[in-house]
Order: sequence, then C-alpha cells, then structure tokens
Amino acid sequence: MPALRLLRLSLSQFRSYARLTWQPAGRIVVIAGANGSGKTNLLEAISLLVPGRGLRGARIGDLVRRGATAWAVNGRFATPEGPVEIATGTPPDGPADRRVFRLDGVAPRSQAELAAHAAAVWLTPQMDRLFQEGPSGRRRFLDRLTFALEPGHAREVAAFDTAMAQRNRLLAERRDDRAWLAGLEESMARHAVAATAARMGLVARLNATPAGAFPQARMALLCPIAARLAERPALEVEDWLRGALEAGRGADAASGSSALGAHRADMGLEDAASGLPAALASTGQQKALLIGVVLAHAALLAEARGAAPLLLLDEPVVHLDAGRRAALFAALVAGPAQCFMTGTDSDVFAPLRGVAEGVRTGDEGLDADPAFPAPGA
Repeated sequence: MPALRLLRLSLSQFRSYARLTWQPAGRIVVIAGANGSGKTNLLEAISLLVPGRGLRGARIGDLVRRGATAWAVNGRFATPEGPVEIATGTPPDGPADRRVFRLDGVAPRSQAELAAHAAAVWLTPQMDRLFQEGPSGRRRFLDRLTFALEPGHAREVAAFDTAMAQRNRLLAERRDDRAWLAGLEESMARHAVAATAARMGLVARLNATPAGAFPQARMALLCPIAARLAERPALEVEDWLRGALEAGRGADAASGSSALGAHRADMGLEDAASGLPAALASTGQQKALLIGVVLAHAALLAEARGAAPLLLLDEPVVHLDAGRRAALFAALVAGPAQCFMTGTDSDVFAPLRGVAEGVRTGDEGLDADPAFPAPGA
C-alpha cells in the first residue's frame, strides 16, 4: 500500500525554533533529546499541516516563538497523486490569533481540501491521563478520530455547539421567544443525531479492526442519543431529542447548560479479552490499549484513503514493558506508514538501528544521531 511521506519540513519562528529546514530520510524516524529540547515541537509542527488544531490543541498565539510576531510551518509531501506542498501559520500582516493555510501556494476552500491530501494520527503523553479525567477529553479524542474519517463530522459538532450556545443565552436571559427556541432545538437535535451517528460508525469500525500484537480494545459510545439510535430510526430520535429539549427548558435555564445533546457523550474503552475497563487498568495496560486504538485507526484511514497516514508518536514507549516495545517496533517496521517517534533516550529504540533514521534535538536544531547508522547501511 502506498504511504504519505513527509519530504521536507520548514519552520519559521515556531515554538523553540527560529528557523529550521529538515528533510527526513527514513520511513521510521527516531527523534531523541533532553526534555525541553524541541522534540514534541517537531511533531506538533507536522500535525498542524493536517486539519485541526494539532496534537497539543494549542492556541494560535502560543505557537509563535517568544519575541516574534508571526510563525509559519511548511511541509512538502509525496502522495499517491504526486507532490503536494502545505503551509500554515499566522499571516505576516494579519492578527496574531488568526491562522491561515496554503495548498501549493493557494488558499484552500476548506480544511476538508487539505484532508484529501494529508492525514496523520498521533499519540501523546497527555493521552495517558485520558481515563483519569472528565469525559470532555475522551470526547475530543473520539471526535478527532471520527473527523479524520468523516470530514463533515466537525461541521456537525460545530453547528450543534453554536445552536446550543444561542439557546443557553436565550434561556439565561429568560426570553420567552418560543419560536426562536424551537428553531434552535430543531437545529440541536438534527446536528446532535448526525454527530452521534458518525461517532457510532467510527466505534463500530474500530472494534472490528484487529490490533495485531496489542490487546484488542472494545470501545463504546456512552450517550443516551446513541442508545436510542441503536434501536430507532434517526428521524424518530431527532423528534425525541427535540421534545426532550423543549420539556427541559426550565431545568436547563436553572443549570445554565443543556442536559441532553452531543456535548454529553463519553467514550468507554476496555480490554476486549478480559473486559477490564481502561479506567481500572494499569498505566502500561492503558498505554497498550491506546496504541492499539491508534494503530487500528491508522489502518482504517489507510483503507479509506488508499494510502497510509503519518504516525506521530510522542514518547510512545513510556510505561511499556520490553514485550510491548518489541511489538510496537515490529508493527511499525511491518506497516507502510511513515512514523516519527520521540524519546529522551535513543537506546530504548536500539532494535530499530539499521532500519530507522535517528536525529537528536538541541541548540534549536537537529543533528544526525551517531547511534543510528543510515537505514540500509
């Protein structure tokens, strides 16, 4: 299967880098360096070249290097359709909190146009806390996976959020405009059901995709809308939700939020073999389950797009025992995807010597890691 390949990455005033141009040579790249030396910044820069807010979900103003006023990231890719250049950053003459894209030098019509050319999946240390925190983080994780396969999903979620915010404001102001409220509740119901259906589709496809050497995870969408959609037609569920929102206006006005909607969904995850919920698993078991989900999602993307996406794995071997590390390395070597991994100690990636390219971060630049000979050398 063909794979998306990053051929060149250029940074300008981005995070810790004043300027950097890098041409990755390997299909598997190990980026090693001390904490704070810019490893994650490189992965974040790559992640910003695909739709979304990047692997950190950072505010635009936080991406610029201290003392600078504008930043830019540029990537040249090899795709099955030919070379593509994608750039993003703040406009030189525009506000610092605005981000723009360029596709081969031209502003794309939408981020969905970018999605047709480039895709990436990632794993970060922040995901290690996914099962100890509230549902919002798990919901964002699920939505990011869904959006990668269904670009229209982001529009449905955004439209629901907009209608819900307007309804909340009307209720807070005690404005008894029933026609306006009814219209907003109609919009909320329609978009909530569409977003829930997309989430359910993603969950079903992931559960049917083998995780290889990693524990098979069983994902669930915990949501009353999903429970009804599993048994009722979408239009019937829209009618139910619209009626429930109307009946709940008084309680929602008192609480300041909607008790029902796409914003109340949560993601459940458990080991398919043992039934052990991820929330009760050890840190190492949770990490293995998440890696399995990420690799399965990459496989789904490859099947849907006809080309494997980039894999961005930030500190992936932390909390993994030797057996799981070996399984991860074997999966990456066997797969078609170009993969970028980080770690403070390149020795843990020793089994990949001769296969992976190794670089070290420091002094705002990159150097070849002498512990990693050129792949194939």
